[in-house]
Amino acid sequence: MTMHLGTQFPPHFLWGSATAAAQIEGAAHEDGKEDSIWDAFARVPGAVAGGDSPQVAVDHYHRMPEDVALMKQLGLQSYRFSTSWARVVPGDREVNPAGLDFYSRLVDELLAAGILPWLTLYHWDLPQALEDKGGWANRDTAYRFRDYAEVMHGALGDRVDHWTTFNEPLCSSLIGYAGGEHAPGRQEPAAALAAVHHQHLAHGLATRTLRRRGAQNIGITLNLTNAVPNDPTDPVDLEAARRLDGLWNRMFLEPLLLGEYPKDVLRDVAGLGLSDVVHPGDLDIISAPLDFLGVNHYHDDNVSGYPLPLGAEASLTPTDRPTSSPFVGSEHLTFPSRSLPQTAMGWEVHPAGLHTLLVRLGEQYPTLPPLYVTENGAAYDDVVTGDDSVQGDAAVHDPERGAYIAAHVQAVADAIADGADVRGYFVWSFLDNFEWAWGYNKRFGIVRVDYTSQVRTVKDSGHQFARMIAEHRAASGVTSAAI
Repeated sequence: MTMHLGTQFPPHFLWGSATAAAQIEGAAHEDGKEDSIWDAFARVPGAVAGGDSPQVAVDHYHRMPEDVALMKQLGLQSYRFSTSWARVVPGDREVNPAGLDFYSRLVDELLAAGILPWLTLYHWDLPQALEDKGGWANRDTAYRFRDYAEVMHGALGDRVDHWTTFNEPLCSSLIGYAGGEHAPGRQEPAAALAAVHHQHLAHGLATRTLRRRGAQNIGITLNLTNAVPNDPTDPVDLEAARRLDGLWNRMFLEPLLLGEYPKDVLRDVAGLGLSDVVHPGDLDIISAPLDFLGVNHYHDDNVSGYPLPLGAEASLTPTDRPTSSPFVGSEHLTFPSRSLPQTAMGWEVHPAGLHTLLVRLGEQYPTLPPLYVTENGAAYDDVVTGDDSVQGDAAVHDPERGAYIAAHVQAVADAIADGADVRGYFVWSFLDNFEWAWGYNKRFGIVRVDYTSQVRTVKDSGHQFARMIAEHRAASGVTSAAI
């Protein structure tokens, strides 16, 4: 692959990979950790494909030094990981020293390997004890999150410079509390809107606390889409695209960046109690200045306001968007296929969409902070040669994943050339893992994991990504992850 990365990306462009605690750590009830909502949700019959659970996941909790050594081998400049609230403050009681110690050791391993730690405070694993008190529908949870953020900074703030408050709050609010496909599995539209607002508030409170404690690089990660009307000349499809853009993008961007909820979205959800949970001063807290915005993007959404014709193919799986939420509109949104290539998730492959998204964010929001693509990647059915349960005895040929990553990296380069202030790219995911409601059926990793033996095998796409990083480093003269 010859992309001439040194000339297409700024010298200090950051290359990394990402994971989430609940998806990789395992040790779900060891060293003081208690249930998160995903531990509890996985025990509900039918909630997770195959009856899978995060109980063991890929055993990162016990194999962390080995995994960090593998990151170093691949040349990662940064590793984006999350800390488990349920491990640090199990059962919503006192702080768990063993939980803090694990993350302290992880940070030390990363720094010793020359890898920049990029910490996410919340990647969906609320302590079940807090859900039992109402979860994110309860305003008090926002203040508990602030306290948890303070604990984490107290333990790691001397070594961690980059702090992300939330990963994809859309999923942990709307899909978890209205759609019901993600933990905690509720189907309560009013609770979902309360969860949206209380997560926004939690972000603002934590941002203030982290800033007061001296943190300098604070942001949030949103999963953002291009809502593409299936027929751009049809008012019904245009309206469907407006509704999806409002619910998926602007419901999150505008409180954070502009200090207000979009007026059209407020009309869409009128009567569902959002105004009741927004207190005076909340939006000032929520719109605290950001140092960066993380953008997660896997695909666009081709959307229609019409039912799919009988036998027509949809482009997405149901758990990817909150179609069951009645407040998305009077009509159910549908997602007709555009006959593009699809990943194993049924998600369309359209790299130009990432370019479009990154450029239009800067055009739409003049106060936008610097951007990082904090997740982008693809699930495919791996082709394995040899025995991947034996260390060093297998190879994984995944040309589709490699092509997906290369094309999207090129889309980022093109967006930078067209004025987008993008400063880093994190491929999802470093390891195959527990893929939420899909269990272990979908593999996103650039490193394959045999779920029985826990043997790690770098896939061809992982080797390719390592070459891309090395090429950029060589061309730019940058040898460290400092930014």
